[in-house]
Amino acid sequence: MLAITSDYIQSEGDPQPYLKRIAEAGFTHVHWCHHWYSDFIYTQSEIIQIRRWLKQYGLGLLNLHSSHGIEKYWASPREYQRLAGIELVKNRIQMAARLGGEVIIIHIPTTAPHEARPAYLEQIRKSLDQLEAFSRNHSVRIALENMAGDDWEMLDTLLPEYDPGYLGLCYDSGHANLNGYGIAHLERLKERLIAVHLHDNDGNSDQHKIPFTGTVDWTDLAIVIASSAYKQCVNLEVVLRESGFKDEAAFLQHAHQAGEKLAMLIKAKQVISSPGIDSDQSS
Repeated sequence: MLAITSDYIQSEGDPQPYLKRIAEAGFTHVHWCHHWYSDFIYTQSEIIQIRRWLKQYGLGLLNLHSSHGIEKYWASPREYQRLAGIELVKNRIQMAARLGGEVIIIHIPTTAPHEARPAYLEQIRKSLDQLEAFSRNHSVRIALENMAGDDWEMLDTLLPEYDPGYLGLCYDSGHANLNGYGIAHLERLKERLIAVHLHDNDGNSDQHKIPFTGTVDWTDLAIVIASSAYKQCVNLEVVLRESGFKDEAAFLQHAHQAGEKLAMLIKAKQVISSPGIDSDQSS
């Protein structure tokens, strides 16, 4: 099992050609990331068609990136925008459930100035409280994502306030690599890990490069993921734009090879951290 983001080239427009090429490259699952930064509402006809395409190409939905929203923003200090943002998140929860996904990922303003955070936290709590029953009724959990330059203060505050059966963490390796402390933060919250966005960069900007082509310490990260609550497949949130590849097929092939290498590394660390029962004691 191996997943890649649906928007490795673009986040809007017809997704069918990309789903086809994802399947042809050997990926088994998709991280749906189209329209992640828009007020776009998916209608039932669109969701049904996407489900048909996934079935046609033999792809499963790993999880779905809920839209951050622009005017419909679930953490907005403007109440009407916050309420509109809730409707946008509900749309993605329904979509994930219809496509067989169990997790949606969403951004929170984790790099907001300290003086602004109490107001944001109040709005986020309102939204999380209002979304919980809807989320549980659809058997879809919400994962809060660490952001570029994140000090993890808001994640540390919010996650303990909500049940793990409802709210968890999405670890973005590229975002975490921009301040150099991400793996240590993840170690502290690894029991809440329910989604991963795995990609690389040079430590200076959010480049979404293929793993092992930047400065992320993949060995250390594999150790933490292996001992975490996350039990799903490797998910690559990589994009062609800054990959160094011009050919789409070559990019997907290289991404698949890197994903397999990372999956094997995590599996090896799982064996080390959780050794099996001795053969002479097994039945």
